[in-house]
Amino acid sequence: MPTTQNLHLGHAGEPCPDAYYVRRGETGFLSTLHSQGAWQPGEQHLAVAAGLVLAEAERRLPSDKLVSRVTFDVLGVIHSGPFTIDVRMLRPGRSIELIEASMRHGDQVSVQARIWRLLASDTSGKQGGEWTPLPPPEAMQPWMFSEVWSGGFIGSLQARRGADSRPGRGRSWLRTDYPLVEGETDPPVAGFVKLVDTANGLAVRADPNVVFFANVDLTIHFTRQPEAGWVGFDTRVDFGPTGLGETFSVLSDVKGPVGTAAQSLTVRLRDR
Repeated sequence: MPTTQNLHLGHAGEPCPDAYYVRRGETGFLSTLHSQGAWQPGEQHLAVAAGLVLAEAERRLPSDKLVSRVTFDVLGVIHSGPFTIDVRMLRPGRSIELIEASMRHGDQVSVQARIWRLLASDTSGKQGGEWTPLPPPEAMQPWMFSEVWSGGFIGSLQARRGADSRPGRGRSWLRTDYPLVEGETDPPVAGFVKLVDTANGLAVRADPNVVFFANVDLTIHFTRQPEAGWVGFDTRVDFGPTGLGETFSVLSDVKGPVGTAAQSLTVRLRDR
């Protein structure tokens, strides 16, 4: 992975707000140390970057339609420091619409998102699902997520994990008290999404000091709109024989399952 300079607000000991980003105008932002990624100090974590990209798409293109699917492709290192978010409508419609949004550092795009929003309708009489509900957060033991991963973002989280967790399989709950942007309230779906990319680190199959297994994307499907707060994960991690892998999770809020998340992994042995 290419190295990048640490430009997070707060990295040199200067005052840092209890938020992941500081707004700098209509489309510009500055990352804080709380958004710092786990693989190297000078990058942002995809989880909060994804949450912010979705939040800006919802803020700039408000709608009564519901987020059905959002895919984030990682096109390069998510640099710390100042950046811009661009949003445009790709496919308008009365019942279905597709939005594109991206995070840009100068001329370089690091995260590209596509968001499907669908018209809401009353299907409560036909609702049903096959996913097993998670035990509630209070039924799991507190867990020091930072014992496995470093970085400011991981350090901002509260975690609980099931006693039956093992390498490659686990059930977990996460939450944070920090908003995406200083002085602003997270949109509900974005406030949920800002924690989802942690799935790849919740049920690690191999020691990250020995095996590199970063994800190149994140795809989330919703069957209902989630409530922000605790985010639940029922996660499995699979490595193949030729450097490919996948992390797959059933996602929940405190009311039950809300959808799924999948991450495509590039699996490589580290040089020792």
